[in-house]
Amino acid sequence: MHELVKLEQKIVPELVEVIEKRYNILRNIQYNQPIGRRILANNLGIGERIVRAEVNFLKSQNLIDINTPGMTVTEEGNEVLEKLKDFMYSIKGLDDVEEYLRKSLKLQDILIVPGDLDEEALIINELGKTAAKYIKENLKEDYIISLTGGSTVKAVIDNIPKINKFKNITVLPARGGIGKNLETQSNTLAAKFAEKISGNYKLLHVPDNLSDHALEAMLNEKNIKEIVDKIHKTNILVFGIGKAEEMAIKRGVTEKEINELKTKGAVAEAFGYYFNSNGDIVHFTPTIGIRREQLENIDLSIAIAGGKSKAQAILSAELNLNAKVLITDEGAAREIMNILQENNLK
Repeated sequence: MHELVKLEQKIVPELVEVIEKRYNILRNIQYNQPIGRRILANNLGIGERIVRAEVNFLKSQNLIDINTPGMTVTEEGNEVLEKLKDFMYSIKGLDDVEEYLRKSLKLQDILIVPGDLDEEALIINELGKTAAKYIKENLKEDYIISLTGGSTVKAVIDNIPKINKFKNITVLPARGGIGKNLETQSNTLAAKFAEKISGNYKLLHVPDNLSDHALEAMLNEKNIKEIVDKIHKTNILVFGIGKAEEMAIKRGVTEKEINELKTKGAVAEAFGYYFNSNGDIVHFTPTIGIRREQLENIDLSIAIAGGKSKAQAILSAELNLNAKVLITDEGAAREIMNILQENNLK
């Protein structure tokens, strides 16, 4: 199929452009349905007249329905979208990018979603859907799953289907909750995930930025110690990667500390660790939960993050943490490849 796509690109490049445009329109309708033409045109950044012509075509092919509330994708349209994913993957040459990054970063697996989260907000749903499918395929009975918080991990949980076939699954927060948004905190996501897969869950109510003395005292609490012991036996870890400054602000650090992070060249954050562009740890926020040294003992560690602007952060964290699986988008993947090639890190 890969060779056929390359041939099509050479012989009829305009055909490939049309397919990509209609795929993007259909996908946008799917994620925002019911949706009107004007909002769809704004989402895609193209004129209403072009959208109207394409919508009429998709309607004539029974791929969408148009009703008073707006446009929706038909069952046939959903099937076409699913089948087009592999085609779009080949059109963009993402299998080659995957292979390059798999070898360069010594990954067990990498999955790249077409598009760029910086340009299309709906890509976060594609990341979530891709990760949810991967996790489902790797779930086993008696597994312990740990999750960090964040909007990307939330997208994963939102796309996990109801599952009842696995017994004795335990879902845990990988560390204490941060930020003011309860919906994206690890405790909330762990509980929601457990409900979807008919599993058990435990919550970890521990704030960030605790002193060493306070941490030691909390670890002596029976309930917290039991949860931490379970976290250390994690089989699947699902975590996001953030930009250093953004995550520092979310964790409520002082402006002085943020300036210190900048001085140290911090570009990425995960689990309270801050990394510079070489992947070196330049700062650590003590907390209760997963620690870097425990990752190598976890059966499946899955990092999920997207957007070209996050490429350096993803690369820096991955160089240090060595997550086994990376799920990202095209924008980030291509930029990571560019950085590696420019710095001869391949």
